[in-house]
Amino acid sequence: MKLKKILTCMVSTMCAAIMTLSMVSCGNAHTKKETSSSASSSSSKAESSESSENKVDDSKSFVIALYPEYAPETCANFEKLVKDGFYEGLIFHRVYEGFMAQGGGMDKDLKQKQSPNIKGEFAANGFTQNTLSHTRGVVSMARATDMNSASSQFFICYNDKNIAALDGRYAGFGKVTKGMEVVDDFLKVERAMAGEQVPTYPVTPIVIVKAEMIEDDSEGHHQVKFYMDF
Repeated sequence: MKLKKILTCMVSTMCAAIMTLSMVSCGNAHTKKETSSSASSSSSKAESSESSENKVDDSKSFVIALYPEYAPETCANFEKLVKDGFYEGLIFHRVYEGFMAQGGGMDKDLKQKQSPNIKGEFAANGFTQNTLSHTRGVVSMARATDMNSASSQFFICYNDKNIAALDGRYAGFGKVTKGMEVVDDFLKVERAMAGEQVPTYPVTPIVIVKAEMIEDDSEGHHQVKFYMDF
């Protein structure tokens, strides 16, 4: 019974990690980076950052196939954001080992980028069409406690262990079909504590350099390719 209680507590903690879209404690981790520097040093850093942001490395890319048969509005919103260039320059601000990687809403300075909220397409919100299970590689929308608070932030599942806590409560809408090893490599980046029970905040920013629509897969699903830098 004790083991069951511990596992239940762990899953609840992980769910809470997804439900909150912004982290106050992220500001604490970011503050450590804000040290005084000379104008020339700042200029050099800006040039280096610009160069990094413009670098497209295919070896650090992954592809997401979109599944509108499960979440049509969610897929349409995600595709629009990609086409508008919304995700470029944003980061994955949470990498939770054994659980998920979450991003798509903050830049490297931890400034939130806003987009309109969309309907939560999952059973707990009265949308029974979405039966996509949160298994490894599945992509789903992050949200706050309001079931219709999802906007741009999404998360990628690392394994199948937490599906009971996520299925029917979050809008799964796609899956990483190529480059999941790149998402796995996020776990190699040093992470700091950020208000959670385990380190989740990447010390080195995991940046979305570019996101673009590519040709449909063999089943006709639209696909998005993300190029990363970390």
